[in-house]
Amino acid sequence: MGFRFTRGLWCALAFLCVAVPAQADRFDPVRAAIREQLVENGVPSIAVAVMQDGKIVWEEGFGWADREKRIAADAHTMYSLASISKPITTTGLMTLVQSGKIDLDRPIDDYLGSAKLTARVGDARGATVRRIAGHTAGLPLHYQFFYEDETVARPPMGETIQRYANLVSAPGERFQYSNLGFGILDEIISRTSGLSYADFMRREVFLPLGLTHTSVDIGPGLEAFAAMRYGRNGERVPFYTFDHPGASAVFSSAHDLVRFAGFHLKTRLPGQKPILTAAMIDEMHRPVDPQAARDEGSGYGIGFNVRTKDGYRVVSHSGGMAGVATIMQLFPDRNIALVVLTNSSSPAPRIIADKIAAIMLPGWKPSPAPSEPPLPPFAPTPELAGTWKGTLSTPETEMPVELVFQNDGLIRATFGDQLPTLVSKARFDKGLFDGDLNAHIPNADARRYSYFVHLALKLDGTTLRGAATAVGDADNARVRNALSHWVWLTKQP
Repeated sequence: MGFRFTRGLWCALAFLCVAVPAQADRFDPVRAAIREQLVENGVPSIAVAVMQDGKIVWEEGFGWADREKRIAADAHTMYSLASISKPITTTGLMTLVQSGKIDLDRPIDDYLGSAKLTARVGDARGATVRRIAGHTAGLPLHYQFFYEDETVARPPMGETIQRYANLVSAPGERFQYSNLGFGILDEIISRTSGLSYADFMRREVFLPLGLTHTSVDIGPGLEAFAAMRYGRNGERVPFYTFDHPGASAVFSSAHDLVRFAGFHLKTRLPGQKPILTAAMIDEMHRPVDPQAARDEGSGYGIGFNVRTKDGYRVVSHSGGMAGVATIMQLFPDRNIALVVLTNSSSPAPRIIADKIAAIMLPGWKPSPAPSEPPLPPFAPTPELAGTWKGTLSTPETEMPVELVFQNDGLIRATFGDQLPTLVSKARFDKGLFDGDLNAHIPNADARRYSYFVHLALKLDGTTLRGAATAVGDADNARVRNALSHWVWLTKQP
């Protein structure tokens, strides 16, 4: 006797197919850890993808991309990547290097218009494209966020360069992570190509690599795929942009991002064009200034962190800002890549990535949770002890500054005619002094938010030079700004 399927029966069978648990596999322990992050730590959603030997062996989404609309996350949900935008931007940059339109070892100023870097120390011609991409050009920490519910709009990049592109250390002298540098890179991409940064990346990187759910910000027609960003208390974060899109503005899905990673493993995937040669990819994965590395055994290439861990070479980047935590890791010697994306700020990506790596890589050990060890009581060295006087320069004016390093370990700071204040969290290591204090900096941009001042100064004979950064006090749902200003002090007799 024949059997006729009705529409209702098809729907029932489809429901049963969805409801049946997937066959147990090696990633089940990771799925359990992901669900723990969703339930116990309030992470709205997590999307993962793993590639091995040119094939995606696992991709899956968990939780809500949009809680209010009850839109579930999947492998094609587009997440804000934060700083994983950097290796994507430099991939676009390298296509211009490959075509001979940009030279990595020419000064970045050669590709800018009238707005140039200001060399407070060293020679601006040493601030090459390569060093900008490797965070060793001398630019300081800097970021400005602009939220859609605020009235202040993002300024033109030329204005940002004129106001904040100060070299506060000599090019090649030290590693200093700088979002501003990658904002400058997206500017030279646009100026050199004649296209907007977003259009160039779409035409020269995203489409040739088959990344159909990847865009700068949320591209037209992709709105339905974008995950909402959430603060630590679960509230939606207003949409925002910044004055450094090349550092932080890319959105992508787990599926697309692992395909991007596969391209950097030199694996040609279906639908991908060879936009870079193997030699260009190798160049990106090589530390720019090894002597300026933050830690032994690690470095920063052209948009990528590079290090060795547990015997494995790791090429990676992570990202974090309001409503975002992401990680992408490549293991070139094992032809493996993994990505973990979330739409809130949490340690979940690091935890999940370690669990995936432990399954894929024998001997891989979980990374310890980031922590700041307690600082020992500060005691000034003979070189520091005493009184230092000098100037802090802002885009609008200059202000006198005085630091007094007392023998009892207290440090008194006086900014302009403000009352003296004490410096906290003081540290002096390898000729670099760091500390925090409360002071007012006369800068119109800084008036938009509350902040503390972070000093990062290098001892150079009888001078202390570097940056005083107005670091915004972050609230639950927003990242506030970090605006760096040049400081030069000399020791008083």
